Amino acid sequence: MDKKLQENMPIYVQIMNRVREAVAAGELKPGDRVAPVREMAQDFEVNPNTMQRALNELEREGLLVSERTAGRFVTEDKELISRLRSEMAVDTVDAFRREMAALGYSDEEMMEFFRKRCEVTGSGALTLERIG
Repeated sequence: MDKKLQENMPIYVQIMNRVREAVAAGELKPGDRVAPVREMAQDFEVNPNTMQRALNELEREGLLVSERTAGRFVTEDKELISRLRSEMAVDTVDAFRREMAALGYSDEEMMEFFRKRCEVTGSGALTLERIG
């Protein structure tokens, strides 16, 4: 999980986003125990109160669950995680479309660009090709 933070957004929101990304990507799996507040605060180089706020908000969303004396865990609700992942993918695609439109690309040109940029190999895996 990338722990570098930016100045253009509240720190606790950035931490929440990093945890969401880690869960959506499978870096943190359903049922995984999340590190204690002080340890995560040290890793992110933030105040423990800021970390506590971020984790409390993620609990309110249902992404994290707290078990008394055992700590915090990633939810085991796979449907919630799947929805999160889909929402994040939509946000990523929408940002791509906005940025490509700002460069003057039409929807058709965007699709063609993306098709050329990604080439399916014999194994079915996507590899990125440089467009020259």
